[in-house]
Amino acid sequence: MVNLSVISTIIVQAAMISALYALIAIGFTLIFGVGGVLNLAHGATITMGAFSAYYAGQFGLGVPGAVLASVTIPALFAGVLYLGMVKRLEDEPIMVMITTLVVSVVIEQAIVVFEGTTSRALPPLIQGQFSIAGSTFQNLLGAMFVVSWLLIGLLFLFVNYTKTGKGILAVSMSHKGASLVGIKSSRINLITWIIAGAFAGIAGLFLGSWLTADFAMGQAQLVLSFSIVVVGGIGSIRGSVIGAYLIGFLEIATTNLVSSSLQGLAPLVVLVVVLLVKPEGLFGREFTE
Repeated sequence: MVNLSVISTIIVQAAMISALYALIAIGFTLIFGVGGVLNLAHGATITMGAFSAYYAGQFGLGVPGAVLASVTIPALFAGVLYLGMVKRLEDEPIMVMITTLVVSVVIEQAIVVFEGTTSRALPPLIQGQFSIAGSTFQNLLGAMFVVSWLLIGLLFLFVNYTKTGKGILAVSMSHKGASLVGIKSSRINLITWIIAGAFAGIAGLFLGSWLTADFAMGQAQLVLSFSIVVVGGIGSIRGSVIGAYLIGFLEIATTNLVSSSLQGLAPLVVLVVVLLVKPEGLFGREFTE
């Protein structure tokens, strides 16, 4: 019989890990919700965020430098990727998928060339532990939870209460309609890619600091992002957050109550079930409310 201590541990751990999952998936769904294309370089952007922080540590820039590098470099990369390649192929979603997949492979192979296949430890963002309901957790997990929800809240406020944010909403609803009222879709798409890149970079920072960074770390995160986005509804930020928590809680419960070898299986199981029962996802295709 499972005691209350185990249940409380699972709930707290799942809440914190799911916040990271939401952060991982939001950039992926943001690009699709606004631009209508799938960015298969999303996982590589997460990897780039982790290694940007790693190199910042190697150059002695400390935690502030690692945080800054993990945000700015992936954001700039995403912006350049959009301007240099994706913008020319916006009307051909299949070509965007192929192009971003190729870019992802190039990034991974570049990391293998320069760093090899050995995992790298990032500079510790925050040390120490805290206790909740008799269970002890890393302060890093608590920071992940707080920062993730802070960023999600800021994104919501930005989208709903700023001029640029309302432009993002307009483009997500109709590119033609937005252009008729003077909104430049290309500018909005660029901003969206930069924001998505920054979110992916921060996710990579936390993921690499919590575990380690390696050339292939983004592959699992791309699958996770896709699973979360499909479950929540492609293009729905609210759906991505709820999907992240659904998958996160199921994964943590499975690994704690059944077997740790089943980690990573939960997203795929939920994905298959949702595709069979509700193919449009929990919230269909929307951007925000």
